[in-house]
Amino acid sequence: MTFKGFSAVIADDEPVLRHHLNKMLADSWPQLEIVGQAKNGQEALEMVEQLAPDIVFLDIKMPQLDGMSAAKALSKTHSRTQVVFITAYDEFALQAFEANALDYLLKPLSEQRLDQCIAKLKQRLESELPSPPHNMAALLNQIQQLGQRSAPTYLSWLKASKGDDIHLISVADVLYFKAEDKYVSVFCKEENQTVEYLLRTSLKELIQQLNPEHFWQIHRSTIVNVSAVEKVKRVITGKMEVVIGNTKLPISRAMQSQFTNLW
Repeated sequence: MTFKGFSAVIADDEPVLRHHLNKMLADSWPQLEIVGQAKNGQEALEMVEQLAPDIVFLDIKMPQLDGMSAAKALSKTHSRTQVVFITAYDEFALQAFEANALDYLLKPLSEQRLDQCIAKLKQRLESELPSPPHNMAALLNQIQQLGQRSAPTYLSWLKASKGDDIHLISVADVLYFKAEDKYVSVFCKEENQTVEYLLRTSLKELIQQLNPEHFWQIHRSTIVNVSAVEKVKRVITGKMEVVIGNTKLPISRAMQSQFTNLW
């Protein structure tokens, strides 16, 4: 039996996560051709219109046009394009996906979960079935409302000290957090230099208040802003580290699985 190759588009506003999923798919499904990578929902729609891929991996939260809105548009014009959401939604929304045969990938991405997703996609594509269900627009509305009701509220601003002054810092400006004794140091980029502030909180309390799509704890003492990560490298000892500017931050052995598929 001759294997039929398929194509896909990846849409995610985080370059590191697009690269991560691309490499994971190359390892787990080498016959799948990634024909395009979009950084927002509008770009994803344009790529699907131009390239007509068999699959589109859609991050739910993207600028210009979110994944849900993009999926609704695709359901009207490209019903045979299989949609896989990339999401951080809670278990209630995920149950809605599962009950209606829509597939999803949770951040941080899991190799085992991706393999399950690939098996489902192959089955649907080889049987040439349209993307389920027929009333996708209504279903997406239902899931979107469910996600809005149950979505947690994450920190947007931090009150941090520097000397005798208190500063209000946007979470989006943070490069990384590092635990130091009874404090947490906050490192931000300001005017081409890295500035350090202090928080009176523990790293354990902080990680629960940060959006897991944007912040990963790579070590028991370190949390990084994924969008600030320039690269991940393996050193001579076999250990891995994240590079942010001139700073190299070690990745604990337990967290290395999030990055091993970058090679």
